[in-house]
Amino acid sequence: MSFDGMTFSILGPAFIAGLLVVATHVPLGQEVLKRGIIFIDLAIAQIAGLGVILSHQLGWESHGWAVQLAALSSALIGAWILSLMEKFWGSIQEALIGVIFILSATASILLLANNPQGGEHLKELLVGQILWVTWEQLIPMALMSIAILIAWFKFRQYCHRMGFYLIFAMAITSSVQLVGVYLVFASLIIPAIASNNYKEKPALFIGYIVGVLGYGLGLIFSSIIDLPSGAVIVWGIAIVSLLPQFIFKKKQLFQKS
Repeated sequence: MSFDGMTFSILGPAFIAGLLVVATHVPLGQEVLKRGIIFIDLAIAQIAGLGVILSHQLGWESHGWAVQLAALSSALIGAWILSLMEKFWGSIQEALIGVIFILSATASILLLANNPQGGEHLKELLVGQILWVTWEQLIPMALMSIAILIAWFKFRQYCHRMGFYLIFAMAITSSVQLVGVYLVFASLIIPAIASNNYKEKPALFIGYIVGVLGYGLGLIFSSIIDLPSGAVIVWGIAIVSLLPQFIFKKKQLFQKS
């Protein structure tokens, strides 16, 4: 057990990155749950990651604009394909999303098969490296998050099938490279499940609380026990998410008695 990693220079940017992810992913995750397309985030995150891996194979600089463009382009193409699936094969859409995910995941493995650091690249894609986030990296992410939030809360009544998928792809692209596929999925789905029994505004507030506490406690505990931060944060979000469900059940029992 160690407190050496608990410095603001390390945990500060990581926590702000978590807040930016939570800001966009909580409302989008609640929409995903409402639409019943739970694994869309995994699919688009994996597609965006595939774009990043492909750009690395081409020798492009990590975190450069070319890599960001490759990730965004891949995610937008994936969003367009998923939109067509919803339109033409809605009854089996969830199964097709799973197929897209597994094809993207195995394509990443094939691209990295002859790369000596392939295993490390895959680990970064899945678990992320949130503790290595810098203040400079947060600037474009913050701008992207602001644009996504404005688009969602001001114009979501106009965001039907394709509009939703485009906003979703932009949100995933801005987060998957910093926090990894696992945390993207956890940030979208777990707060949405935790707030599912509540009305719209309380649900949004509860979702944000679950996400913020999950990231904060996860970062602190991962620093103390010296375990991978991404994995610990996932568990932190999951554990915190139990509290709203417990309160809701307790409230129901009082109402019945």
